[in-house]
This record gives sequence, structure tokens and C-alpha cells, in this order.
Amino acid sequence: MYNSKIAGLGFYVPENVVTNDDLSKVMDTNDEWIQERTGIKERRHVIKDTETTTSMGVEAAKKAIERAGIDKDEIDFIVFATLSPDYYFPGPGVLVQRDLQLKRTVGALDVRNQCSGFVYGISVADQYIKSGMYKNVLVIGSELHSRGLDMTTRGRGVSVIFGDGAGAAVLTREEDTSKGILSTHLHSEGQHAEELSLIAPGMGKRWVLDIIEDNDPDDTSYYPHMNGQFVFKNAVVRFSEVIMEGLTKNNLTPADIDMLIPHQANLRISQFIQNKFRLNDDQVFNNIMKYGNTTAASIPIALTEAWEAGKIKEGDLVVLAAFGSGFTWGSVIIRW
Repeated sequence: MYNSKIAGLGFYVPENVVTNDDLSKVMDTNDEWIQERTGIKERRHVIKDTETTTSMGVEAAKKAIERAGIDKDEIDFIVFATLSPDYYFPGPGVLVQRDLQLKRTVGALDVRNQCSGFVYGISVADQYIKSGMYKNVLVIGSELHSRGLDMTTRGRGVSVIFGDGAGAAVLTREEDTSKGILSTHLHSEGQHAEELSLIAPGMGKRWVLDIIEDNDPDDTSYYPHMNGQFVFKNAVVRFSEVIMEGLTKNNLTPADIDMLIPHQANLRISQFIQNKFRLNDDQVFNNIMKYGNTTAASIPIALTEAWEAGKIKEGDLVVLAAFGSGFTWGSVIIRW
């Protein structure tokens, strides 16, 4: 059996910067209020009709493929994680295959696990490579939140948090099983599904035609809903559990961590986990201050930035961890 390793990384964010002060012009909020609760100073939003979830993913993928040192036609499979696809169907995986002009035989899988999507995607790619089925797998996390947010005072508790962007990784076969992805760990708890959700449009609840027919200005079912305090309390528990699960599986301890890349949901969550595991600032990478929560894109964006800054070196123990809607959560343990 093989291991898989991350051979190339890339990310892309729109040029349009939206600061907390910008948001204060369209809703009752302010920079101090947002930073105190989330740690976010600014985020990126696409300019309408110029970029899509797929196009951002493609730009991140191009960088990852180039840095992996392979030709795009050596990609055997695509895994695309997002909650904000271009279309209701088909998913963006096949659009990436088309826009990158990859060979027609390449498979494409779409992952709908929201904030945990990239971790789930890495786990899928890892298993395909370990089994020998594929050699090179492209994993993308991309989100376009800004078009679907309630940018009024009514929606400020959610809308100030999210930003747009994409990250990508190329996983490839590693002959040395002491290196690369050592293990992945995935979990879910559906009983809390509605605590962080977007109910409509959905075939089982409120479909587009229902929304149009009702034409109700007070209908918020097609905007994201988050029970913030409940999500926070569950996140800090599950983050801790799944990180320890991965470390224990590999006979490691928190002291062995060289770099923790947590999902960028809230700076306060990251700081709580850092303090609990007694990690210093050089052992944890956060960039939510600049980009907000980019859901499935947050880990690959942060991982790429950390690697570009020289904070991840060969032989380092790198831990990825995520928690989000579903609830779903997971971790990835990597020997770089």
C-alpha cells in the first residue's frame, strides 16, 4: 500500500476587499463589534458576474498543478468541495474538468460537507491513492458566499463572517509510507443539522417555485441560519476530540505538532484550541482576519499561505482540522 502526499498547493481570492467599515455602511454594525466576536477585519467578495465558484477553483488548481510539477493531463481524478456551486446541478467538478481541458476519462466527485468539505475531500483522495486506483488527485475547496448573504442588519450575525475564495491541492503517490498523509478521521452528528443550515431552496422543504409564488419579503429560509453560541460550544469540543484522535492513532502528542491549520470559522475558536493544546503562535496558522470564513476553501487557503511563508518544512508534522454544518468534523495528520 502507498501513502499519499501533497505535492502542490495554490489559492485564489478575489481582488475586491470588503472591510468591516464597508459593512457598517449597509448594516448596523461596526469594526469593533465584528473583531471582538470573530477576529475578522476584512474579507473578499467577488464583483457580480465576473467570477464563480468554479472559476476561482480553476485558478487555485492551476497554481497547485504547476507547483506539483506535473502536466494537467496527469490528473486522474477531481474532488471538488463546496456549499455554493455554480448550478444546482451539475456540480463544479465537471466544470473544472471542462475549463482546465483535462482528459475526458478523468472522474469528478462533488463533496457537500461545508466547512469540513476539504478535509473530507483530502480523505477521499488519500484512500484512492493508497488503494492504488489513482496516482494524482486534484482536491479543490471553493466558495462564493457573497451572492447569497442577507447584507442587512437582519442578517449581520452571519453575513459579516463569510468571504469568497478558493484553495487547491494536488495529492500524489508517496512510496515512503512514513511520509505524507498518515491518517484521516471523519465524523458527523445529524441531529444538529438545522443549527447551521440553509433550508431553501430544497426539494424537501421550500423550492424556488414556492419562494417565487409566496413573494414574501420576510421569508428568510433562503438565507443561512446559524445558532452561533451552540455552534461555538460544539466546535471547541469536536475540534479537540478529532485532533487528539488523529494524534493518538499515530502515537503522537500535541507537543509533536509543528503546524496546526484549523478551519477558519472564528478566531476565538482557534485561540481556544491553541490554548488547550498549549501551542505557541508559530505552531498555529490563522488568516481569518484577512479573508473571513471561506468554508471549504479556508483550510487550503491557509495551508497554502503557511507553506508559501516558509512556516511548513519537510519533516514537519502538520495537522488539519475542521468543524461545521451537518454537524460534520474531521482531521488530517500529515508528515510533510
